[in-house]
Amino acid sequence: MEWNQAQQKAAAHLHGPMLVLAGAGSGKTRIVTHRIAHLLQLGILPSEILALTFTNKAAKEMRERVEKLQNASVLTCTFHSLGSRILRESIDRLGYGKRFTIYDEEDSEKLLKTCFPEAGIKEEKSLFRQIRSSISRAKNQLLHPNDPALKKAF
Repeated sequence: MEWNQAQQKAAAHLHGPMLVLAGAGSGKTRIVTHRIAHLLQLGILPSEILALTFTNKAAKEMRERVEKLQNASVLTCTFHSLGSRILRESIDRLGYGKRFTIYDEEDSEKLLKTCFPEAGIKEEKSLFRQIRSSISRAKNQLLHPNDPALKKAF
């Protein structure tokens, strides 16, 4: 397998986390997959390896390649799916139930649009953006829905 110096360095990296940043089609998935295979060959347990990527497609590809190379299953997922997994496993410790839905931009926009008529608010783009911004700030400040400070945000 022909690799350049940076690719060889990434594939052979052993200690600590590794971040691979490169353009599309540059072999990131192949390099990370071979690094994982190398770690497994050295006796590192699959349960001690976590591979994170940005797309479900890349995660699936990496997972399948590792299984093909080493007949091992390594947790390979996106940053978002890992966050969701951690929440589902641990959210009860924060006093919340495990049944929840994570809304993306499109979902939250649809929900807000259904709330406007119910609240008697005329749907305006500027008001819509303002409300979304206020909700975002409240979330970033970790305000609970019943927090009196939340009323100030609106």
